[in-house]
Amino acid sequence: MQCPYCSATEHNVLESRTSEDGGSIRRRRECQKCGKRFTTYERVEGVDLVVIKKDGARQVFDREKIKRGLMKATWKRPVTIAQIDNLITKVEQILRRRAGTEVKSFEIGKLVINRLKKLDKVGYLLFATVYKDFGGIEDFEREIRDLKD
Repeated sequence: MQCPYCSATEHNVLESRTSEDGGSIRRRRECQKCGKRFTTYERVEGVDLVVIKKDGARQVFDREKIKRGLMKATWKRPVTIAQIDNLITKVEQILRRRAGTEVKSFEIGKLVINRLKKLDKVGYLLFATVYKDFGGIEDFEREIRDLKD
């Protein structure tokens, strides 16, 4: 592992603890070269989930892809990285408890969007524009009406 500041590989672990959800271990580290501190997370890799896209293509589940989408949707919103990571962890736990290892992309989107709706309504709307493939202002109006009800 490299220091995110100076790329050195020599560092000390200052503190380790299990995350709130129990799905990962959080470690505070200090670089021996530059002295800066950073946090890493260790997560057990389970059976690879295979995502079936709309066009039938298959790809390995990538939590970072979901994170990038959520970061874009919640940019400049009062949503923390920890909240986003927690949301993704909950979604991944649900997916891994399923009987099979294949999951359709719309199922993942549904799990994500339902949790985001509870977390931040504006972020939800921004995410929904892509997930629900909004075609025009009418789609926004309908979604806003649904949110108000």
